[in-house]
Amino acid sequence: MNKDGDIIIIEDDSDDRELLIHIFKELGEEQGYQNRLVLIEEAEDLADFLKSDEANPFIIISDINMPKVNGFDLRNLIFSDAELRKMAIPFIFLSSAANKGEFMQKAYELSIQGYFVKPISYPAYKKLINDIITYWKNAQIL
Repeated sequence: MNKDGDIIIIEDDSDDRELLIHIFKELGEEQGYQNRLVLIEEAEDLADFLKSDEANPFIIISDINMPKVNGFDLRNLIFSDAELRKMAIPFIFLSSAANKGEFMQKAYELSIQGYFVKPISYPAYKKLINDIITYWKNAQIL
């Protein structure tokens, strides 16, 4: 895992993408993060990106409720692909899912590394994102 690598966001909602761009820009300036932010709108595009020469993944943060390929199917796709699984990229769910109990159970059965609910307030959202990135930058990973 390259701790200065790509922070990959899988998010189909344009408003959420814009909010995350703003948060990461602020955190980059405040915390000195040098990671490139990669936004992917269609979950089915992730595998091709990860297998490309352009990819340098640090962490994947994915929504759950998406059209075509939802977050659970995306996690299964990565986990069932030997080449992608070997990359050992931390996979986090960041969702506004209302039925979070059921979703959390299913998410952890898929061996994810975190499940977070999108905060309503901007300061709370920014703090959550900072906490996630700080944790993984400090984690001891192969």
